[in-house]
Amino acid sequence: MGELKQGWRVFFTGVGGQGTLLATRVLGEAAVLADVQVVVSEIHGMAQRGGVVESAVLLGALRSPTIADGEADILMGFEPLETIRALRKCSERSLVISSTSPIVPFTVASGRARYPEVADMMGTVARRVARLIAFDARALARHAGAELAINTVLLGTLMRHGNLPFGRDVVERAIRLRTKGSVLDVNLKAFELGYEVE
Repeated sequence: MGELKQGWRVFFTGVGGQGTLLATRVLGEAAVLADVQVVVSEIHGMAQRGGVVESAVLLGALRSPTIADGEADILMGFEPLETIRALRKCSERSLVISSTSPIVPFTVASGRARYPEVADMMGTVARRVARLIAFDARALARHAGAELAINTVLLGTLMRHGNLPFGRDVVERAIRLRTKGSVLDVNLKAFELGYEVE
């Protein structure tokens, strides 16, 4: 658990259907539970599955509700191509946590475009930031019981490595407030698997 100075800027990016916005809300609710000043904002969202979704959580005494280019302390990438597209938000001091499991866009599936090599994209990210933690979060979500739990896998990794001003127990409380029944069990397992990522 880290000390909050001026604040943390956490930028989330993914595609529709991955639970990016739910992860954003859970982190925001955790901050409220921990009595940490927080602003949660959706920068851009597409309702349909597959559209780009971007959001932000700002913790501490920060004035702007958005994150300008080069200002993100942490980038949470739910999909590798979206991670590379959002790299503009990072600086050489940023931590990037990214899933390496692609969600192939329609243009690639239809043969009109080629999906870049994931290893090349992650190499570019690693050269531009202080630290990159890249792994197949979708595989861990499946192991937890549902592919849709990628969001809580990534939240677990964030709580292990993000040095945020509250602990994992507060995020687990927020997950319990947001999900119920068998979905709750899957999410808690996914969170634990994400937390174990080195």
